[in-house]
Formats: sequence, structure tokens, C-alpha cells
Amino acid sequence: MKDTKTIITIKDYGKIEIQLKSVLETKNITRNSLAKSSNTRFEVINKWYNNQVEKLDLDVLARICYVLDCSPSDIIKYNNK
Repeated sequence: MKDTKTIITIKDYGKIEIQLKSVLETKNITRNSLAKSSNTRFEVINKWYNNQVEKLDLDVLARICYVLDCSPSDIIKYNNK
């Protein structure tokens, strides 16, 4: 049988990290400004900013990327360590 990785056999499978804070700092844009420009509640942007997103809303991600003129890979990183 093929040796396949599964979550059960991997002790630490990594983590998805939201790096909106660094993108906003680089572009000198505030959370409030992003919330208004993307028609998204401040509380939602704040969760993204503080890396506290539990489930990705692809519509919110698309709006953020549109306003910031960036790609999802600029905001979402996979850390397997």
C-alpha cells in the first residue's frame, strides 16, 4: 500500500496565517479605510488583521484583494513548521 500522509499520521500539519496586517502597513492603509473601501464591516477586517479568521469567506478575500490591488497569496500563507 502507498505511504500516504494523513492528518492522523502527521503530528504538526501546519497552519494557515493571515498576513493582512503587514500588507496594510506596507501600503499605509488603515483597517477603517479598508473596511469602508471594501464594503466590509470593521469587525470582519479586524479579525483578518489580527489573524483570527476561522473560516475563509472568499467574497471578503476578493474584495480585500481588489481594494489592495494584491493577490490572495500576499495575504494568506501556509506555514508547515
